[in-house]
Amino acid sequence: MKRSSGSFLGLYTIGVAALFLAGFLLLVVFGAKTYQTIVGVQSGNNQTRELLGYFTTCIAANDAQGSVYISESEYGPVLEIPDGTSGYGIRIYCTAGELKETYASLQAPLTPEQDISIGTTELFRPEFSEEGLLRVTTDAGSIYINLRSEGSERPS
Repeated sequence: MKRSSGSFLGLYTIGVAALFLAGFLLLVVFGAKTYQTIVGVQSGNNQTRELLGYFTTCIAANDAQGSVYISESEYGPVLEIPDGTSGYGIRIYCTAGELKETYASLQAPLTPEQDISIGTTELFRPEFSEEGLLRVTTDAGSIYINLRSEGSERPS
């Protein structure tokens, strides 16, 4: 009985093709997992920059002489940025793990259920340094803001 060498060559060709196909599929799976990890890290970095960048933008847009204050409330420290001499302004504070923002009378009570959530953080600590810098610390990190104005405790 004579064996056909063609069937062996066909099986060899199918085996090589299957090996390349398996390698290609593994490459696609590993590539997709790597891409998913990179996108997740990038998204986290973007959220960190958003939260810290928000403070810089908000304060830079409203920074004038004596216009950045830190006061205390039942929710902890409140960063206040008055809007001129109108008695209104932006107030940023943290409650129940959410960073909240409101634009209202600076004398009005804070209303977390109505105020806008601008991010999630358990830690919110604004403070002035001896060099005149405003340091805002959140779970995302700390940012130093050089004020044109001289920030201070809110006058009573």
